[in-house]
Amino acid sequence: MAGDCALRVNTLVGQGSPARHDLGAGRAVVVHPRLPGRANVRYRRNKGAGGMDFRHLISFITIAEELHFGRAARRLHLSQPSLSAQLQKLEKSLGVQLVARTSHEVELTPAGREFVARARIVVAQMDRAAQAAKATAEGRVGTLNIGYNLPASRHVLPESLARMTDRHPGIEVSLWEKRTGPQLAALADGSLDIALVYGHPSTTDFRYVRLMRRVPLLAVVGRRHPWAHRSSVPFAELADQECVLFAREQCPAMYDSLVRAAASAHITLAVAQTADDPGATAHMVSVRPLVGFASLPRAVSMGMGAAGTGTVAVKLRDPVPMLDLYAVWRADEENPAVGLFLECTDALDPDPAEAVRAIPA
Repeated sequence: MAGDCALRVNTLVGQGSPARHDLGAGRAVVVHPRLPGRANVRYRRNKGAGGMDFRHLISFITIAEELHFGRAARRLHLSQPSLSAQLQKLEKSLGVQLVARTSHEVELTPAGREFVARARIVVAQMDRAAQAAKATAEGRVGTLNIGYNLPASRHVLPESLARMTDRHPGIEVSLWEKRTGPQLAALADGSLDIALVYGHPSTTDFRYVRLMRRVPLLAVVGRRHPWAHRSSVPFAELADQECVLFAREQCPAMYDSLVRAAASAHITLAVAQTADDPGATAHMVSVRPLVGFASLPRAVSMGMGAAGTGTVAVKLRDPVPMLDLYAVWRADEENPAVGLFLECTDALDPDPAEAVRAIPA
C-alpha cells in the first residue's frame, strides 16, 4: 500500500533539531526539543502590539516563576545580562515597571503581577497555535470527505476508520454514500477527497489503488420469474430476457462489466429499462418479467431471496461478471489526510466462491 499512496507526510522536526514554521502575518514559531516547560516551542523575534517580542514574554514569565535571575537565566539558556536586557526592553515597550529588584530579592510589582497572568494566557495560546500548525502540516488534524458504496461500507471502511481514529484522532471524517458516477463528479469538484468506487477512471486527473477484487454480479428476478428457483444461470440465457441496467453514468464499471460478459457469451443484452437505484431495480423486477443485476454485497444487504422479499438473486456463470473496488483521489491532491487514510486501508481479496455462498437461499 505504501507504494500506491500519492501523499506522504514527512516529520518536520528531527530529534534534537529545531524547525521554523511560518504562520503568516509576520508570525513564525520554532519547535525546539530542548526548551523545558513550554510544550517545546520557542518563539522567534515576532513583534506584537507596541513592538513587543514574544521571547521577552517567556523570559518575564520565567523570572516571575523563579524570582531569581540566575535560575531563570539557566532555564532559558541565557546569560544574566541578556535576560536583564530582555526584561528592560519589555518594560520599556509597556511603559511600566514589572519587576522590583534589590540586592537581596526579586519581586513583581502590582503591574507585574497583573501582567504575568495575562502573559501566560498569551503564551499558552501561541503554544496551542504552534502545535495546531504543526499537527495540520503533518495531517494529524483536519477534515476528510469520503464517498463510498456498499461493498466499501462492509469490507473497507470498518477497519480503515477504526485505524484512522486510533492513529489520527484529530482528523474529522465525513462519509457520503453515492454511486460511482456521482462520486467521481464530487471528487472532481472538490466536495469529496476520496472516492471508494467500482472500477477506476481513465483520466490522468485521478490516481487510484485497488482495494478489493472480483466482486461478483448476480441476476435479480421476481419470485414469479422462471429463474427464481434456479441456483445459477449461464450468462448466454440472458439473450432471451429483457433487462434492467443501471444508467452507465451512474455506475460505468458495472455497465461495462455486463457488456463485456455479454460479448464473451456472444449475445447482446436487451435493455428494456434503466435505473439509478438498486431499490428501483428490485421494484421493477418484482412486478415485471425483467432481469436486473446487483453486486453480491447489495443482494445480501437487501435480503434478496429471503422470506418475505419480492426478489431472488441468482448466480450467473460462463462467465461470471466481476467488479473491482478502488480508492480514487485527485492527482493534485494536497490534503495530507488523504495519504493517511490510504495508509489505514488494506487491499482485500475475498474468495468469490465463499462470497456467493452468502446469498440467502
